[in-house]
Amino acid sequence: MGSYHKTLSFSTDGNCDMIDVTGQVAEVVEASGLTTGICTVFCPGSTASVTTIEYEGGLLKDFPAAMDRLAPPDIAYEHHLRWGDGNGHSHIRASIIGPSLTIPFVGGSLTLGTWQQIVFCDFDNGPRKRKLEILLLGE
Repeated sequence: MGSYHKTLSFSTDGNCDMIDVTGQVAEVVEASGLTTGICTVFCPGSTASVTTIEYEGGLLKDFPAAMDRLAPPDIAYEHHLRWGDGNGHSHIRASIIGPSLTIPFVGGSLTLGTWQQIVFCDFDNGPRKRKLEILLLGE
């Protein structure tokens, strides 16, 4: 059993910015030399998440609209009252979606469905510099 690690760094616009990272994660799997195993994609931080979605124009509008219904940015949050940073909704959204995702890989390729992409979602209320930690375990 072997392992391989890579950190991806990028900038986001915040406010439910969704970035397709499928190609970058696939490149990490290919570079690892591992053929079969699991790939974990982890987002350090409490205002962003990783998930899968069909990365297409309609869902890029529907997903933020759904997040607005689940955790509206314009209501009072105790977090706002305590810290004054206006991003209580960002923390709630990130905790609903979650900070990590594990995808099996076989034959050196991720086993994603045809219309399934890996996306990073930045829920914070402004631009940020972000990282994703990619860890592979396999052979």
